[in-house]
Amino acid sequence: MKSKDGITRICLWSGPRNISTTLMYSFAQRNDTTVFDEPLYAYYLCNTNADEYHPGADDVIASQENNGKKVIEMMMGYHDKSVLFFKNMTHHLLGLDRSFMKDVVNVILTRDPKEMIPSFAKVIENPTINDIGYALHTELVDYFDKHQIKYVILDSKKILLNPEKVLTQFCEQIGINFDQNMLRWVPGARKEDGVWAKYWYHNVHQSTGYIPYKPKTEHFPESLNPLLEECTPHYEKLAKNAIG
Repeated sequence: MKSKDGITRICLWSGPRNISTTLMYSFAQRNDTTVFDEPLYAYYLCNTNADEYHPGADDVIASQENNGKKVIEMMMGYHDKSVLFFKNMTHHLLGLDRSFMKDVVNVILTRDPKEMIPSFAKVIENPTINDIGYALHTELVDYFDKHQIKYVILDSKKILLNPEKVLTQFCEQIGINFDQNMLRWVPGARKEDGVWAKYWYHNVHQSTGYIPYKPKTEHFPESLNPLLEECTPHYEKLAKNAIG
């Protein structure tokens, strides 16, 4: 699906700790693609109390445009390559006008909350469902269905189990060619990384491609069980329609 100017704008709507950065690195290997790392992060921090507990919040706010409307205008006006990949967190949308979504490729990236929540809680203590996006994901799906906006759902586990299969299927669905370069990259940071990379991207910076899926073996923290119960129905609704 191309925008009116002939560019394929991919808007990834992810929760945290969902291999969203891995996907960004994957698309960055394409010669026809420019990637953007969470352009709405500063807007989110400026309009919630998340700046009080997100590591490096002041640096994030100083490094990005704080006006969400202007960020959307940038996303829809940028045109240096034929494919643009915007890695976004769903909870960063807040109350922004969503009309632009009809002109982009909307991709929801989800992950089993039993695996995601403990990972997130290692950086952000006592997370809530608003911090991790599950309810917002299903709300976004309802919005897409209501307004007849096409979207794709990806599940992190399915991608890691067979990256080439899922990425090939995804590229076919959105009208671009799969590129084998998407499966490998040089370890280390990328110039597109947000200033928050030092808090979140350690594993990605050590990787050279998609890390094979391994089930979590650590005990799920009992204190996080209420959050898990809250998130699971939302995940199950998404997972049943994920490609792959």
